[in-house]
Amino acid sequence: MTEVLSASAARRMALAAQGFGVARPSGAPGRRHLQQVLRRVQLLQLDSVNVAVRAHYMPLFARLGGYDQSLVDEAAWSHSSRKPRLMAEYWAHEASLIPVEDWPLFRWRMARYESRYARHVTRIAAASPGLVDDVLATVKELGPIGAGTLESALGGAVPRAKGGWWNRSDVKHVCEYLFATGRLTTGTRQGFQRLYDLPERVLPASVLGASVPDDEAARRLTGRAAVAHGVATEKDLRDYYRLEPERSKQAVAELVAAGELVPVSVEGWRHQAYRHVDARLPRAVRGRALLCPFDPLIWERDRTERLFDFHYRIEIYVPEPKRVYGYYVFPFLLDGELVGRVDLKADRATGTLRVQGAYAEPDRDAGRVAAELAEELHAMASWLELEQVSVHPRGNLSAALGVAL
Repeated sequence: MTEVLSASAARRMALAAQGFGVARPSGAPGRRHLQQVLRRVQLLQLDSVNVAVRAHYMPLFARLGGYDQSLVDEAAWSHSSRKPRLMAEYWAHEASLIPVEDWPLFRWRMARYESRYARHVTRIAAASPGLVDDVLATVKELGPIGAGTLESALGGAVPRAKGGWWNRSDVKHVCEYLFATGRLTTGTRQGFQRLYDLPERVLPASVLGASVPDDEAARRLTGRAAVAHGVATEKDLRDYYRLEPERSKQAVAELVAAGELVPVSVEGWRHQAYRHVDARLPRAVRGRALLCPFDPLIWERDRTERLFDFHYRIEIYVPEPKRVYGYYVFPFLLDGELVGRVDLKADRATGTLRVQGAYAEPDRDAGRVAAELAEELHAMASWLELEQVSVHPRGNLSAALGVAL
C-alpha cells in the first residue's frame, strides 16, 4: 500500500531536509557548518539584487545565524592547499554556486548551450572573426578577468551591440557563451562582477576529467534534489535543477526502482509524491528564520503554497503602485510555519535595516509574531553591521513590530 503523509508531516519533513529545526551553532559558524548546509540544500542561488543582502549569503544566515560572509567568498572564489575551493559557479537552478564535484553533472547542459547559442556565435564570428579564440587566449594570459577589461585588452576594436542580444558587447556575449559551454568559469568575483578564468586553473583535475553519462547525471541530480526536498512531486524535483520533463520522469522512475525514492501520498496534494529514503520526520520544528526570495525552501512558489498555505510572489518587476507587499519581501518562518513577511532594505548610508512593510498572516498571534520577528531583525541587522532597525507604518504587523523593536 502507498505510504500516506499528512500535510503537517510533509511540511516538517521538508523543513528538516532544508536544515531547519536544528539548533544554530552556539559559537561562530565555520567552514564545517557551511559544508553541512551545502550537503542539505545542494546549491546556493546567485542574484544581482543587493537591496538587503546578496541572495547567496542569506540562506546560510537563515540556518546558522550570524556568520562571517568571507566564509562563502573563500569557499566559492579562492583556493589554497589548506582551504580548497568548495563551490563553483554554473547554471543549476539559475545562476548558482554548486559543490565543485557536481560540475561534471552539467556537461549535458553545456552541450545544449553549445547548440542553443550557435546562431548568436555565428553572427558574432561574422562581425568579429577570431573573437572566440582571442577571448580564450586573453583569459589564459591575463585571467581572472572581467568582460570590460577583456574588451580593453583586445584593443577596443570589437563592436558594441546596438539594442541586440541583451544589449551586451560581443565580448560579453562570447564570455557568457564560453561560460555556459564550460570553456570558461568564474575564477573569482570583484564586488559582484564575474572574473572569468580557464576551468583548468579553477577546478581540480579529477573534476575536469570526470565523464558522467547524461542519464546518470540526471539520476544523480534528481537524487540530490530529493535530499534537499525530503518529500516532493516529480515536478518539484525537476525544478530544482531545471531538468527536462522526460529526463526527470525517467530519473524518478529509476530512483524508485533502486529504492532511493519511496512513492507516497500527501494529504491535500493533487500529484504523486516521493519521499527520499533517508528523509527525517521530526515531531516538531522549532526556531525562526527570515527567508530571502531566493532561499531554496521557497523558490518553487507552488510548492511553497502546498507546504505552507502561503501565497508568495516576488514583486521586483511589478510597478510600485501595483505591489501588494513590497519590492524585496522576506517570508518569516516561525516554529515550522510561515507566519508573516517583511519588505526589507539595508540602508548602509545611515546604518539602518529598514522594514518597508510588515505583514502577519491571517489568524496569527500578531504580538508573538512581532516579538519573534523583532529578535530576528535585530540579529540580521547586527550580522549586516547595521546599527538600528526602523519600521515604516505599512502593513497589518507594522504597529506591533514597532512596539516590539
